[in-house]
Amino acid sequence: MLFRSEYADVPALDQPIHEAVLGRAREYGEAPALIDAVDGTTVSYRQLDTFHRTVAAGLAAAGVRKGDVVALHSPNSIAYPAVFHGASRAGATVTTVHPLATPEEFAQQIRDSAARWIITVSRLLDVARRAAELAGGVAEILVCDRAEGHRSVLDLAPPGGPVPDITVPVDPAEDIAVLPYSSGTTGTPKGVMLTHRSLATNLAQLHPFARMGPGERILAVLPFFHIYGLTALLNAPLRYGATVVVLPRFELGQFLAAIEEHRVNGLYVAPPIVLALAKHPSVDRYDLSSLEYIVSAAAPLDASLAAACSARLGLPPVRQAYGMTELSPGTHVVPLDARNPPPGAVGKLFPGTEMRILSLDEPARDLGVGEEGEVAIRGPQVMKGYLGRPEATAAMIDRDGWVHTGDVGRVDEEGWLFIVDRVKELIKYKGFQVAPAELEALLLTHPGVADAAVIGVYDGDGNEVPKAFAVRQAGAHLTEDELMAYVAERVAPYKKIRRAEFIGAVPRATSGKILRRELRERERGAGGADRPGGAGRTGEGPV
Repeated sequence: MLFRSEYADVPALDQPIHEAVLGRAREYGEAPALIDAVDGTTVSYRQLDTFHRTVAAGLAAAGVRKGDVVALHSPNSIAYPAVFHGASRAGATVTTVHPLATPEEFAQQIRDSAARWIITVSRLLDVARRAAELAGGVAEILVCDRAEGHRSVLDLAPPGGPVPDITVPVDPAEDIAVLPYSSGTTGTPKGVMLTHRSLATNLAQLHPFARMGPGERILAVLPFFHIYGLTALLNAPLRYGATVVVLPRFELGQFLAAIEEHRVNGLYVAPPIVLALAKHPSVDRYDLSSLEYIVSAAAPLDASLAAACSARLGLPPVRQAYGMTELSPGTHVVPLDARNPPPGAVGKLFPGTEMRILSLDEPARDLGVGEEGEVAIRGPQVMKGYLGRPEATAAMIDRDGWVHTGDVGRVDEEGWLFIVDRVKELIKYKGFQVAPAELEALLLTHPGVADAAVIGVYDGDGNEVPKAFAVRQAGAHLTEDELMAYVAERVAPYKKIRRAEFIGAVPRATSGKILRRELRERERGAGGADRPGGAGRTGEGPV
């Protein structure tokens, strides 16, 4: 059965992303576009428009040309949108880099994307410099703030004259605006080619469901480098004249204080933040009465947790949304004006988007209402493909343009989508993607490990965390703590192994493929996976 959106189609938006987002910035004028929640610095729309044009001119003068790749390596800041859209106006593709990436991880992204420029912040310079050394080919490292020996984007304006109006023509349907890295359904991170058209059209598709406009204040705590943060917390609010209150990271007290001080109206968050709002005692010490709605995405949200959060804050039911990096990212959302949406639903189809539910046993067979199968999506927001990986692209997008998401879902009679399981092996830790294959490859580099497998299990707060099952080499005396420490030293914090268990053998099919289902069953039998506190040594801690 083919499922189509009940909403009127949105034509593909053939605009460069910088025009789609900042095309009305001058019209919004002195209205606040961005507020730094830490120090209160405010950037007006007029200033943002000027700043991003200055960055474009400066990058062009530095030698950036159409199609060049700029690596943006920064936590959330009020400079981020000017750098992102300035690079876009200069004709560059931006590859967004996790600010907690190790030098080795960053270098791999530089090599894979062929990035020639890095724009970072002073406190991350050591990582950026080391990554540039490892990767090679980097022409210059700039900073968003100030650092000795490096030019700042703050100083790119030409002295004693107006900013040159640099606008490099692009083909919105073909040219890549942003190159985030995603693990897809499995494997190591791959560059996701998102065109100007796919990003801009997805913003237009989202608009009927999102109440953003002048006077609205959106708190941006989810990272801008992630496609969810980039779209929902940066580009969408700025496109419609809302104010983005920017936090560099999630710290509960600071987060709650920002809502109170800046009278935030709307939150776009991930499930761990919903959990904190529902249960943490600190919440009662702040005035959150300005809040009008909460939307959660990036990972499944338990319906009872959503209800507890709404009840505690006196808000309408927490809305959910669904998508993935390869879809720019949105395909479904529960509209803010929906009356009594069913608990657990992740939304209805965006305009211009189609969906099929495919049989898990016979993937060519479509299923109907109420039947569970793999969710497949087709629409103008679909990525162009994975950079330099035609085989991975073909495995993800079939000949008819359907993206096979790897998520198992069902659709009810009214068109609400429910995500019930995952075919893909990817682990979603607090909204971040963790590829088991990447961790398994690292575990096998330890001289005391003969074999290894990684699956996602759940901790006491309902977060999916990576757990390693390892086989010791003969004669090795490796402990679980040592194994977890070995991984922690070599990956970004969100990728850490947080539970470990030694077993006699990793279950594998005759083809050699790891039988993760057997490991999940083992975990359930030991009181884990479906219950907090599973078997094996636990290594919990901050991200």
